[in-house]
Amino acid sequence: MNWVVFAIVAVTAIALEYFIDNYITDVYYKGRGAPAQKCFFVLPQIVVGILMIIIFGVDFTAVEPVAFLAFFGSGLIISVANIFFYKAFEIDDSTNVGIFVQSTPVFYLIFGWLFLNETISPLQLVAFLIVLSASALIILATRKKSRRMKMRTAFYILLFVIFEVIGNVMFVKASSENLSFLTEIGFVFIGKGIGNGIIVLLKPKWRRRYRSIVKSSKKKVLVPLSCSFIVNVVAETTYRAALVLAPSVALASVISDSAVPIAVFFMGIVFTLIWPKFGREKLDRKSVIVHLVATILVVVGIILIQV
Repeated sequence: MNWVVFAIVAVTAIALEYFIDNYITDVYYKGRGAPAQKCFFVLPQIVVGILMIIIFGVDFTAVEPVAFLAFFGSGLIISVANIFFYKAFEIDDSTNVGIFVQSTPVFYLIFGWLFLNETISPLQLVAFLIVLSASALIILATRKKSRRMKMRTAFYILLFVIFEVIGNVMFVKASSENLSFLTEIGFVFIGKGIGNGIIVLLKPKWRRRYRSIVKSSKKKVLVPLSCSFIVNVVAETTYRAALVLAPSVALASVISDSAVPIAVFFMGIVFTLIWPKFGREKLDRKSVIVHLVATILVVVGIILIQV
C-alpha cells in the first residue's frame, strides 16, 4: 500500500481520536485528572503488542539488540508524551489542540536533521514561522482573561509534540528490513503499556481517579475508552507506516499533519451540528473564522515545509 494511503487513514483516525479524548475528558473527567485514563490502556497495549509479535514473528538474531531497546524506548517516551496531551484537553477543545499540534512537522524536520541526516532549507525556516503563527493567532484572538489558558494549552502541546517526535524518530532510525514492521509496532505498544503502567504506579491519585470514574459512570466510560484505544491502534500503526515508507519523516509528517487540522475543523462543525455532546466545539462566527484562518496558515506552512 502506498504510504500516502497510510497517511490518509492516519489523518482520519487521529482527528477522530481528538474528539473521543475530548469527549471523555469533558463528560466523564470534568476536566480534572484526565491522564488517569492511562490506567485503562496498560493491559490492552501490552496484550496487543504481544499478539503482534506472536502473529508476525521475530528473529532476535537478525536485528541488533539496541534496535529492540529503541522500539521499547519509543513506546515509553510516547507514554510520557500523552500525559501532556490529556492535560491540554483538560483546558481546551479539539480544534485548538489540533492547531497547536501542527508544530509537529517543524520538530520532525529539526530532529530529522539532527539524527537522520535530513536537510533544512531557508524556505522551510519561513514555513516554520507561518505554522507557528497559527498558534499565535489562536492565542491572540482569545479574550485577555482566557489567554493564559490558551498559552497553557500551547505549552502542554509543545511538550507532547517534542516527546512524540523523539519517540517516532527513534522508531524510524531503529526500523530494520530484517524485522516485520508490525512486529516493530508490537514492541512499541508493549513499551507504551509498560510506560503507562509505571506512570500510574507512580501516581496513586490517578489510579483513585480512574476507579472513581469507572464506578460513578457505572462502567459506561469503558465504551469510549475502548473506542479511543482501537482508533489509537489504527492511528499509530498507519502513521508510523507512513513515516517508514515515505522518502523522509518530514515529508510524511507534512502530508499527514497538513490534513489533520482540516479534518478536525470540518469534523468539529459536523459533529457539533449533529451530535453537540460529542462535537463540543464553539460555532460562533468569530471562532469559526479564527479557526479557519489558523487552519489555512497551518496548511500553507506545512506545504512550504515540503518544498
